[in-house]
Amino acid sequence: MLDLDLRSLTQPAGIIRMAEVVLTCVCFSLVASKGHVISSHWAWCMFTWCFCCFFSLFILIMEFTRFSAKVPISWDDFTTAFAMLATLMCFTSSIIYPTFFTCSTCYREIAATIISLFGFGAYAGEVVLARLRPGEISGFLSTVPGLLKILETFVACIIFTSLDPAKFSEYPGLQWCVAVYSLCFIFALVIIIFTVGQLLSLFPISFEKLVTVYNVLASMMYMTAVVIWPLYGFKNRSRPIPCPSPCTWDDLVVVTFMTVINLAIYILDTVYSIKMVFFTQYEE
Repeated sequence: MLDLDLRSLTQPAGIIRMAEVVLTCVCFSLVASKGHVISSHWAWCMFTWCFCCFFSLFILIMEFTRFSAKVPISWDDFTTAFAMLATLMCFTSSIIYPTFFTCSTCYREIAATIISLFGFGAYAGEVVLARLRPGEISGFLSTVPGLLKILETFVACIIFTSLDPAKFSEYPGLQWCVAVYSLCFIFALVIIIFTVGQLLSLFPISFEKLVTVYNVLASMMYMTAVVIWPLYGFKNRSRPIPCPSPCTWDDLVVVTFMTVINLAIYILDTVYSIKMVFFTQYEE
């Protein structure tokens, strides 16, 4: 017989998650009713709302049916990581969508933007609620590098939405930058999956030291991308006036800015990793 947990729906976390499902569902329904738009920014916003709605509903069902207790992963780490990621995704979608797709008479678009902001507030509230519960978060997400890994993957997603294959295929230097973004994103995602999935014991060497080495290499790779991307990306290109929407020149600026942001995050991640692996162990 199926053992249902009604308390999971009446507790603050459950109520917030139900609000998240409703808000994100309304968002993508409003935007979808206006028809498809050929734009990576539009696709990102729609993916954000669908992704957040699906996983919020999935978490609700798993906890309501008590299947979450049978999953061989750190469930609290998983739900908190998702809430953090969804907070960032909804925040950027709430900025990107009105910037590119709203006008003074676009009432459905304005409504979708406002509801997306409420969704951002709901996910932020879930993160705060999770952080206030002592003992709910263990291991990886309790450390600064754990939070930075989520940021690194998120910023990489923003970079991918702004990339134009027709542009970066012109120069090998730009292809190298795309390879840097892709490799660092994949390895950061693998680290998150292995830590949340409690698979660290599979590594024959110290996982913390391995992550530190990766952070150093990723920082060095991003340093090259910070120089190479603007050097070749803006080569013989000036911003057209007017710049039709979506403006590909603006996308180049977004990639450049986000590359600098991710480099700063990787450097900070490297500093914290070195401190935790070497100095903390030395003090002990």
